[in-house]
Amino acid sequence: MKFSKTLVLRPLALLIATAAVSAAAFAQTPGRPIRLVVPFGPGGVADLTARVVAQKMTENMGQSIVVDNKPGAGGIVAADAVAKAPPDGNTLLLMSNGNAVSAGLFKTLPFDPLKSFSPVSMLGTFDIAVIASPKSRFKDIKSVIEYAKANPGKLNLGTINIGSTQNLAAELLRRSLGIDVTIVPFNSSAAVTSALQGEQIDAAIEILAPVLGQISGKTLNALAVMGDQRSTALPAVPTIAESGAPNFNVASWNAFAAPANTPAAVIERLNKETNAALNSPEVKEKLLKLGVQAKGGSPQDQWSFYEREVKRWTEIIRVANIPKQ
Repeated sequence: MKFSKTLVLRPLALLIATAAVSAAAFAQTPGRPIRLVVPFGPGGVADLTARVVAQKMTENMGQSIVVDNKPGAGGIVAADAVAKAPPDGNTLLLMSNGNAVSAGLFKTLPFDPLKSFSPVSMLGTFDIAVIASPKSRFKDIKSVIEYAKANPGKLNLGTINIGSTQNLAAELLRRSLGIDVTIVPFNSSAAVTSALQGEQIDAAIEILAPVLGQISGKTLNALAVMGDQRSTALPAVPTIAESGAPNFNVASWNAFAAPANTPAAVIERLNKETNAALNSPEVKEKLLKLGVQAKGGSPQDQWSFYEREVKRWTEIIRVANIPKQ
C-alpha cells in the first residue's frame, strides 16, 4: 500500500507546529530564574515595588524572579540589557517614566523605545508632590500660585536634574497654570530638601513617598499632589487639578516589559501572574505603605498608556527647549 507524501508530511508539520507553540508557552522552566532588570539602585520606591511584586509572583509560580539592579544613564543601561536579551520570557524590565522621557530626551539610543519591548502589565502609580519648608511664607498651593502670578520670574521651584520626571512635571505645571517661575535643578533629592530647609528655594517638586516621613515629622509641608486624585496618605492636601489647572494629572509609574518578539503565550502567562500578585491584599497593603497604588491591566492597556506618556514628555521637552543629550 502506497502512502501519499502529503499525508505523511501534514501530521509531521502539525506535530512540529504544536511543539513550537508548546515550547513558546513553556519557555520559562521552573529550574531557570526570571531575571528582572531594575534601572535603579536598591532601596528606592521603584526597586521595592519590583521586589514586592516579584516575591509574590515567585510564590505563585514556583519560579524564582531575581532582581538585577542596573542604575545609571537615565535607565538606558537597564533597558538596553533587556532589549538585547533573548525573547523567551526569562528577562523582564521594570519600566518607568524614565523610559517614556528618554524617547524625547536623547539624540540617539541603542534601542527603540517603542519597538524594542513587549508590554506585560502596569504595576502601579505613585504620587508627586509640591513641597515647602515649614518656615516658608507659602502654606498652601494657592498662595504659591497667587505669588507667582503677581511676581513673574521671582518664585524659585526646585527639582532634581533636568529631564527627570520631577523636572518635567515642573515644566508642565508652569505651563498649565500660566505662571512664570524659575526652575532650579539639583543633583539629588537630598540636595533639593536641603535647599528648602535653607530657604534657598521657595518650593520643590518631589516624589511623595521618600519625603512622607519628613512631612509627618513636620520638617516639610506638602502643598499639593499632582495626580488626578488626592493621596490616600495625605487626604487633606489638594490636587493641582483642584487648584487652578483642571485635568492636570502627573504621577510616577512602573510597569513590566519583556524583549520585543517574546511569544504571545509567554506574555499572557506573565500578565496573568503579575495581575494575580497585584490583586493580592497582602501586596496591595505593602505597596500602599510605599505610597504606590497597585494598578495592573492588559498588555494593550499598558502600551497605550506608555505611548501617550512618550508623546506628552517629548512635547514638553520640545516646548521647554531642553537640549537633547
